[in-house]
Parts: sequence; C-alpha cells; structure tokens
Amino acid sequence: MTKVSNRAQVMQASPIRKLIPFANQAKAKGINVYPLNIGQPDIPTPAPILDAMKNYDTKVLAYSPSQGEDCLIKAFVNYYARININLKPEEINVTTSGSEALFFAMMAICDVDDELVVFEPFYTNYGGIATETGVKLKAVRTYPENGFHLPAKDAIEAVITPKTKAILICNPNNPTGTAYTPEELNMLAEIAEKHDLFLISDEVYREFVYDGQKHASIMELDRIANKVILVDSVSKRYSVCGARIGLIASHNKEVMEVVLKFAQARLSSPTIEQVGAQAGAEMDASYFEPILKEYQQRRDAIMAGLRKIPGVICEVPGGAFYCIAKLPIDNAENFAKWLLTDFNYKGESVLVAPAQGFYATPGLGVNEIRLSYVLEVPKLVKAMEILGEAIKEYNKKA
Repeated sequence: MTKVSNRAQVMQASPIRKLIPFANQAKAKGINVYPLNIGQPDIPTPAPILDAMKNYDTKVLAYSPSQGEDCLIKAFVNYYARININLKPEEINVTTSGSEALFFAMMAICDVDDELVVFEPFYTNYGGIATETGVKLKAVRTYPENGFHLPAKDAIEAVITPKTKAILICNPNNPTGTAYTPEELNMLAEIAEKHDLFLISDEVYREFVYDGQKHASIMELDRIANKVILVDSVSKRYSVCGARIGLIASHNKEVMEVVLKFAQARLSSPTIEQVGAQAGAEMDASYFEPILKEYQQRRDAIMAGLRKIPGVICEVPGGAFYCIAKLPIDNAENFAKWLLTDFNYKGESVLVAPAQGFYATPGLGVNEIRLSYVLEVPKLVKAMEILGEAIKEYNKKA
C-alpha cells in the first residue's frame, strides 16, 4: 500500500498557525480577534524598499546568481561593517529566507542522525527543518522564572555526544524574547572550543534589543571565528516578511563552499526581492530609532497587562517582540482553542500560540503560551484585559 514518508508523518503542524481556522470562524461570527500568535510586524515597509522593487526595470526577469546578487552582497558587507562585523563577499550567501539559511547550515555540517544542541523553548521551525534534514535536536531546558537565560555550562555539556555537531541559538530569542549576554556567548564559545563544535547563531532580531542594551553577536568572538555560522534575514528588520530574503555567513571557507553547492541546487533566490533588500540594507541606521521605541512601548504594555493577571509568570524580555507567559491554567492548547470557539469578552477575543509546540521534551510548556506584541499599544492593552477575563472564566469551568 502506498503511503507518505515517515518524515512526513512525524513533521509537526505549526503551533503558530494551526489555530488560524478557529480564529477565522470566530471572525465569521462577528467576534473581533486580536492576533498575538504570529510575528508579523504592522510597521509599514519602508518606502525605499517598495520603490526599489516597483521601479525595477528589465525586459527579462532572469535568474539571480546562486550566491546572490553582487550589489546585495556588497550592501550586506557594508551593513555588517557598520556594526563591527567584518565579512568578505565570499563569506555571504543570499538565501530564500532565514529558514533556508538554517536548512543550508544543518545540511552543511550534519549528516542524518547527527545532533544539534538547542535551548527549549525554541523557534518551532527549528524542529521542522531538523525533521526535513534528518538531524536530531538535543534540547536543554530553560525556565520562565529567570527569563529563559542559558543554564550552567555542565547542563549544556551533559547532552553533548560524539554525534553532536553544533549548538544552535536564536539571539534575541524567538519565542522567549531573551537577549543573551556577552558572558553567555563566551560560555558557549568555551564549550564549542572544548568539544570542537560549530555555533549557529540566528540573529534576525538583532535590532530589537531594549532598555538601552547593545546586541551581542556571536560573530564578535574572533577566537572561534572558524566555528561560527550566522543566519540572518531582512524580514523583521524592515517589515518585509513576504520578501523571503535571508543569508548565511561564515568565515569558514569550507562551510561556505558547500553552502554554495546547496544554493546552486535550488538555482537562486528571487531577483526583485533582492533589489528591495539591497535598498533596506543601504538605509541609515536611524530608521530603527522610532521603531525600537515603539516596540519597547509595546513590550511594556503587554508586560503591564500580564502583571495584572494573578498567577502569570513572565519575566521582562530583553529583545525581539515575543514573550512566553506561564499561565495559571491546566492546558494552554485547550485554552487557546476555547478562546476562539467558546469565549468572547464584549465581542472580542485573542489568538495566541500554545507553547508546547516550542518544546522538544514531551510534557513541557503545557500551561504556557507565546505572545507576539506586533500590535499597537491600545490593542495590546485591550488584548491583555481580554486574556485576564478569559483565564478567570476558563478556570471557573475547569
């Protein structure tokens, strides 16, 4: 009997998107639903990016080079130089999204059944990409009580085996909003040196670091330069999630040579979107100043709302635009669905992402949700009020 692959059967559905049909049904009933499930910024895409794509003039929309357009790679080199990360053009490969960059990174350094160390909760697509590539994730737990910062070195080393090839981090973190400190990155560098591992750093939220703090990049650790692989994307930085342009970068020549082979196998990234990404990379850094201020206000609004709800545990996130909140409920999956099927507060409800799908270890995250604060402050204030009322109502019926 013909059937789909085992790989397909173990691939999990997205915890971020799987409740959208229920949200659509609620909307069809006239309920206003605040979407806190997905990291889709509402900040307008900058005019220079849209103008560059609109004004792209050609008689033939041709393939792009597999490494990416030279003009975009040069723009990326200059962008990184401004933040004291020095890369050569041959050390960058443009990808079709940060997700493809992660796919290339895993394929470049891992064979089937090799292992990557990750810190749970982690971005759910890491699990999906690992399933697609045949890589096994070895998860080390972090905790809401200390803001999901990294555990002690011995807890990390405890999961390292002869099959371990790399440690993968997201900094600032999706889904927790944790911004790792230079001390934490130095600890990871020590582990990588001791165990001869790569360090893959997903830094797509680099600009979103709050309270006057500076983003610490793994690329700044020169002593392990040959072990570092950077994954990046323009999606959140310039509010162009639909453009699907990212990159993978490394000082490791062998890594970048094999990455180019994978890039050639998929031919090229989209040409016009690279033109837009170039315009974004060439914008002055002052573009981010009002945006950063806006997101910090949003973070503060969602944290103020969560503090008003008895029993919620959520430390203030230092970056990105997400947080994981531990709720005083029995099951976040049931609660999130119930919010859309059986509850509304004055004709409104909220769409959240159950956090269990961000963990690899069964049973973890059962009473946690991920919230994305990509809405305007008044909407976030209202959404937190609704969430508080919902928790009270839900626990009455339990």
